[in-house]
Amino acid sequence: MSMLVRRSDTTEFRKRFRWIGLFMVLCFVGLIVRLFSLQILDGEEYRAIARENIIRRITLATTRGQILDRNGKVLARSRPSHNLYVVPKRLEMGATCVPEVEEAGKAPKRTCWTKLVGFLGIGEDERARLEQRLNDIRASDGPRKDQQILLKEDISRDVMANLKTHEAEMPGVAVVSVPVRFYPNEEIGAHLLGYMAEVDAEKLAALQSSGYIEGDRIGITGIERAWESYLRGTRGWEKVLVDARGRRRSGGDEIIEEPRKVDPIPGRDLRLTIDIDLVKAMDAAFRGELAGGVVAVDVRTGRILGMYSKPGFDPNALSGGSGKQVIRDAFRRLYLDPLKSALDKTVSGAYPPGSTFKPITALAALEKGMIDARQFTQCRGGLAFGKRTFRCTHVHGATDLHKAIAESCNVYFYRLAAEFGVGMDVIAEMGQKFGLGSRTGLGVNAEAAGRMPTRAWMTLRNKGQFRLGFGLNAAIGQGATTVTVLQLALAYAALANGGTLFQPQIVGAVETSAGTVVQEFSPRVRRQIDVRPENFALVQKALFAGVNETTGTAWRARLAGVEMAGKTGTAQVSHHVVRGQEAEKVWYFSREHAWFAGYSPMRAPEIAVVALVEHGGAGGKHAAPIAFEVVKAYQDLKVARQNGKRGATAKDNKGQGADPPAGGSP
Repeated sequence: MSMLVRRSDTTEFRKRFRWIGLFMVLCFVGLIVRLFSLQILDGEEYRAIARENIIRRITLATTRGQILDRNGKVLARSRPSHNLYVVPKRLEMGATCVPEVEEAGKAPKRTCWTKLVGFLGIGEDERARLEQRLNDIRASDGPRKDQQILLKEDISRDVMANLKTHEAEMPGVAVVSVPVRFYPNEEIGAHLLGYMAEVDAEKLAALQSSGYIEGDRIGITGIERAWESYLRGTRGWEKVLVDARGRRRSGGDEIIEEPRKVDPIPGRDLRLTIDIDLVKAMDAAFRGELAGGVVAVDVRTGRILGMYSKPGFDPNALSGGSGKQVIRDAFRRLYLDPLKSALDKTVSGAYPPGSTFKPITALAALEKGMIDARQFTQCRGGLAFGKRTFRCTHVHGATDLHKAIAESCNVYFYRLAAEFGVGMDVIAEMGQKFGLGSRTGLGVNAEAAGRMPTRAWMTLRNKGQFRLGFGLNAAIGQGATTVTVLQLALAYAALANGGTLFQPQIVGAVETSAGTVVQEFSPRVRRQIDVRPENFALVQKALFAGVNETTGTAWRARLAGVEMAGKTGTAQVSHHVVRGQEAEKVWYFSREHAWFAGYSPMRAPEIAVVALVEHGGAGGKHAAPIAFEVVKAYQDLKVARQNGKRGATAKDNKGQGADPPAGGSP
């Protein structure tokens, strides 16, 4: 009977078993729900995270376009360089390079950071600075700690070899090949070409949308800045498979999604209108002078054949190829130079033109019918006007327009303003027709507008007072009148070609790296100057006399075989002496500016040249010889290239066109 009675302990066990079973069912349901969530609902998100852990997108540097002269000679290109990048989050300062258990009695393993510093060979100060920078990035909540950060640029080949050898031991460290800008001609043409520098934080914030990243370099001045969008190119990228330590692994083609790689697009090449050999001739002609500039323009097209500014600088030092200390030293020298090496004297400096302006005054008087070019006036070495005597260079005697330009008689032009009504407004109107007083629009460097003062402007500047003496100064290119070297070169080109004022051009064509022309720029006419041909002829004849007659101011500067017309100028300057200033500086900066402006040849002109020697003294002695040397170099180069082409053609044609002799091959 006792065998049929249910035991209480069995009942209790069954109850517990039910609860355990229910708990297990709930656990399995939870696991199933969680697996469903992970694999179905959130599967794509976690797969993306997993891919990000094993797939890295590596930036592929692009190649900046070359800058070439009109004959294809390289003026700026990129040379190979290697930069060191690190990912701050992955480069742990205290982690050992090989995470193994250290054995007792052995020296502790060096950390990745210590080993990296050893390879770089940097000092304690630089090490502390870099450590602080990396720690600051890691402490921030921004995305930079997961991005590649430029640590050191242009590392040596030995450092690169060590890093490549130990690449597997240092996660987060990468050596990236980055081209560095190189200028083979160094200081020659530096102002025109410009230089590059690393994008600072302020510019980077504005340029990130255009694809710039930290460590990128951008054109700062010259062609490099003005044509940055053409030269820069487009960066590419590539997806690679990495392990848990960030080391690159082969394979993984089935894991990496398309597109796997985007090739970089190289920047466009620029073929300039300048001839670098002519610019070198400018540099040679300028030896012995401290500062100034030369511009040569094609009279027929307005294309710039050469631009030269002295003193110059080495753009290689400023563009970052030799390290930041070299950059700092170079900038220090530039800004401490009293001759203002950083200033482009051809477009950024505005100077009184002196007597080179007299042809403009003469045309203004002729066009208004205020003078008869054959009428003579007496020059006795000066003109008394009011309480002041306006001086001339010497006594010229009876002087007409032809003689006044050829021999640079100030008194003749003083009389135009004082007695014939050729006032400031008349002069300014003609000057503005020739493009003076306004920017040329070249767009390469910061361009000075110059100044063509009018009566109203002078009255406003002088608190409502206007003196007739202002007009006398304006007639000879003094006083408030200022021009740039480029403006005057374009004006004389218009004088030479009969009144066509061109828009200056410095880039002739945009090309691919293979030499295919993408875009070519035709000459552009700014305006046709409304001046009667007979008046142009009178002034042109007088300019020719200024060089080729024995009494002309440029007679002594002539060179055999160079036919030229032109005008010298000696422009007075106003220099404020600073107390304690060295006597040498006072003497130098108080000297006049030396000018020469002209064109060649007289018949069918091809080239207009303007030379300015800052504080050089007499224009006929210091500026005219430079211009003649430049024109002679232009002619010599032209003949040499024509002969070279003829020689090449003859060589190519030698043996061609004749049939082989009978009986077989020659």
